[in-house]
Amino acid sequence: MSLHGGKLAAKALKEAGVEVIFTLSGGHIMPLYDGCIDEGIKIVDVRHEQAAVHAADSWARCNPGKIGVAAITAGPGVTDGVTGIANAWRANSPILIFGGQGPFENLRRGSLQEMDHLGVVRPITKYCDAVYESKRIPEYIELAIRHAVSGIPGPAYLEIPMDIFMGNVEEEVKIPKIRTVPPRLSPDKVEVAKAIELLQQAERPMMMAGTSVKWSYASKDMNSFISETHMPTYTNGMGRGSVPPDSPEFLNRSRRDALEKIDLIVLAGTLLDFRMRFGQTIPADAKIIQLDMDATLIGQNRQADVPLVGNLACTFEALSEEIKKQGVTLDFSGWRDELREIENKAEAKVQAKLNSDEVPIDPQRMCREVRDWLDTIGDPIVIGDGGDIVATAAKIIPVKSEGAWMDPGPLGTLGVGMPFALAAKLAHPDRPVVIMYGDGSFGFNGMEYDTAVRFGLPIIGIVGNDAAWGQMMRPQGAIYGWDRLEGVLLNRTRYDKVVEALGGHGEYVTEPHQIRPALERAAASGLPSLINVEIRQDREYSGGIYV
Repeated sequence: MSLHGGKLAAKALKEAGVEVIFTLSGGHIMPLYDGCIDEGIKIVDVRHEQAAVHAADSWARCNPGKIGVAAITAGPGVTDGVTGIANAWRANSPILIFGGQGPFENLRRGSLQEMDHLGVVRPITKYCDAVYESKRIPEYIELAIRHAVSGIPGPAYLEIPMDIFMGNVEEEVKIPKIRTVPPRLSPDKVEVAKAIELLQQAERPMMMAGTSVKWSYASKDMNSFISETHMPTYTNGMGRGSVPPDSPEFLNRSRRDALEKIDLIVLAGTLLDFRMRFGQTIPADAKIIQLDMDATLIGQNRQADVPLVGNLACTFEALSEEIKKQGVTLDFSGWRDELREIENKAEAKVQAKLNSDEVPIDPQRMCREVRDWLDTIGDPIVIGDGGDIVATAAKIIPVKSEGAWMDPGPLGTLGVGMPFALAAKLAHPDRPVVIMYGDGSFGFNGMEYDTAVRFGLPIIGIVGNDAAWGQMMRPQGAIYGWDRLEGVLLNRTRYDKVVEALGGHGEYVTEPHQIRPALERAAASGLPSLINVEIRQDREYSGGIYV
């Protein structure tokens, strides 16, 4: 039976459990669409290739054990998608990107949109290659996915020239078995014993749970360990939500105080990057137990006293078993309670701002209104897309379950809001999906409201509109003078009208008491919605340029 390359690719994707691909049409990748129709794989076409790759990234985050897939055409299609690939690379999201290319028979002759895509994406992928024989397409897809999901996961890029994609294969091609969850690796038993010895000597330890907790599917075993030891625990990256907000050990507002006093820190899949000031926030005499899936990440920026390399679920299981084996008791509840008192005082300090009736609206009041409304609508997924608004919302809106909060990750990419939301709503149609936007970030992929309308996805966005790139405006004004602001001011644009024009529901809010009714009307509309909230433009600067 004769099959073209697109049908072979779709059969391989089906074997990998792929349910949807995100794409923007192009002649180079049309055969894949034909194959996906046969295999029952949903095709979601967006308005910009960056959005297609962001959506694939989100699909992987929303579906543990599955891979996200995007297909983008050659030349500007690939270059448009590069930002999405880079974001997935820094966030460790396992995705597969198909890139188009001119016909292989015309390679180096100057086909339409021909360029060296592999050279462009190689630094920001775990794997990149090209297929030059149609019958080998499934083989290469298995290889690409294997690289994407193994160790620290990340993006894989596969280029298929147009004539290879369209080429017919007369012989039977075996579709390989494709695993999207790699084998679990356990840490060295000697190092596990050393970790327990260090914990026995500690009086004021803390844990930072980060992104590798998610990709290791380790939250259950981690929470068992935390509950057993009563170790105070903070989260960052995609570790947010891995510890339930009602856990006695979960803390959110006392991290700086804890870091000043600790004598040991457990870094559970948390890198010592800019979010931890490259390790400088950890006292020089504090011991470090570092858990991660890749040995090359251990000791980055600060040497670890005990390296525990392997799947984090296996590692926490091994730590709990070693506690029982040694017959020791680890109980840090007193230290946890000391931090809880600091936490409670910090919570009390922000209450006035959470209830402010100020106009323009205090950003914290806006986020509190959203938080209170979210408490009434079940199990929402919240996506942060912006600078200041993400930082503010992250402090106020609790993450009640793993995967219930998404933001760009350490690359800090603006524009992920609607692309992430598209995939989240497709993956979880019964869960509310909400985007917390900055007005600057809305401008990147706001046109994807058109995609949400076409596919009937009732996503709700809230824009905190301060008419500025606030996170950059404040340091620029403070350092160089408020009369020398350039490139950081916007208009109080009616983004709600943009969404209405695309077929969605829009609301415009200027006073705090209007927020909750607007949210309720947006939810009742059954349409993709945007609530445009005029918030205060803050010019208080406390130092730092967020790098």
